[in-house]
Amino acid sequence: MFSAIDSRLDLDGAAVLDLYAGSGALGLEALSRGAGEVLLVESDATAARVITQNVAALGLPGGEVRRASVATVLAVDAPREYDLVLLDPPYALDTDAVESDLERLLAGGWVGEGSLVVVERSARSPLTHWPDGYEPAKPRTYGDTRIELAVLIRSRP
Repeated sequence: MFSAIDSRLDLDGAAVLDLYAGSGALGLEALSRGAGEVLLVESDATAARVITQNVAALGLPGGEVRRASVATVLAVDAPREYDLVLLDPPYALDTDAVESDLERLLAGGWVGEGSLVVVERSARSPLTHWPDGYEPAKPRTYGDTRIELAVLIRSRP
């Protein structure tokens, strides 16, 4: 995944939003690759606690864990635009919910022109229909995992 990101975005100092953080591996990888700040959103209390411990153990500044559902976080306007948004939802989450998250990212100001959004899903899931304003790249499949990414080319007024 990060080879696809690195070819499109310089992570040095980037602001990253990791939704459905799970183990925190993606957000922590972004921090280790030079992201300036990473907000990791995870609803499960145990997973959020482990991510918090891992952020502390890494000793890299800029990692923040928010224990909340993605829907709750995206329901309010963003404090800033993020350069990179990582969505790695549970495979059981349906495509409509993922597409709703993409809409809320745009509507809430979480992404701006040039933001890169990466969705990791089961290769068996239907392809994501990206909302207007996103320019999707060709999806890549690795075994049972499909990576879809898009750049925001036009923000909503």
